[in-house]
Amino acid sequence: MGLMGNNKKPVAPPAMATGRSETIIGANTSIVGSLKSEGNMRIDGSFEGDVEVLGDLIIGATGRVIATIKATNIHVSGAVKGELIATEQLQISQTGKVWGDITATALQIEPGGLFRGQSAMSAGDEPLLLEAPKAVPA
Repeated sequence: MGLMGNNKKPVAPPAMATGRSETIIGANTSIVGSLKSEGNMRIDGSFEGDVEVLGDLIIGATGRVIATIKATNIHVSGAVKGELIATEQLQISQTGKVWGDITATALQIEPGGLFRGQSAMSAGDEPLLLEAPKAVPA
């Protein structure tokens, strides 16, 4: 039996978050050090150090990370402090918080998400340099 007046549509998870995580750091786990992975990774616990992921990195809502991070795609639903480099896309969800500098080809911040720092787009295209208009003699 359906609910009347319920117009809310189910929200699909972000495209990158639907892939299977090969490495999961659980909510009750704390790690200090360096992590390197050739697959996808999810952090629901706390981590401090360096993270390099050739696949996608998901920081879950309970994840707390202080690190330099490099991954193909990064999705933040928890809290991250440090430098984030996404060779493709960086997403900050409505519960996500990022303090630090980010570099990404594409950046998406959902309403409610927090970002404090500097961002740089890494598309590789140099901007067109425009000349100042020349004065026209009267």
